[in-house]
Amino acid sequence: MPVTEAATPAERLIRIGEVARGAGVSVRAVRYYEQQGLLRAERSPSGQRLYRQDAIPLVRFFQQMYAAGLTSRRIAELLPCWDSGHTDAEQRAMLHAERARIRAKVDDLQAALDRLDEVIATTNTHP
Repeated sequence: MPVTEAATPAERLIRIGEVARGAGVSVRAVRYYEQQGLLRAERSPSGQRLYRQDAIPLVRFFQQMYAAGLTSRRIAELLPCWDSGHTDAEQRAMLHAERARIRAKVDDLQAALDRLDEVIATTNTHP
């Protein structure tokens, strides 16, 4: 849909720079997500990429999933769940498996943080 003055805020398309700023990522990252098939852009008559406003929370979601160790392929498998809110048994199993993997990673990081706190406490009492 072209950007028009009459478009409501929910319908207004935004440029790639607005998506990047709103999500706290680089323009290059937004292009990468598009190349990976995770994000779709429309084109203005002059060829500029235009995105729906919901691209911002979606890009934040991608960032979180990448930070948690998911691949582009796995994130693409999650998108139908994100879009529809519905899953089949295979998708639910995948979601639970990813959650368990991330939980284990969080537990490992918490254990490392606790150990570091012990070292800090020891060094604070023995200068």
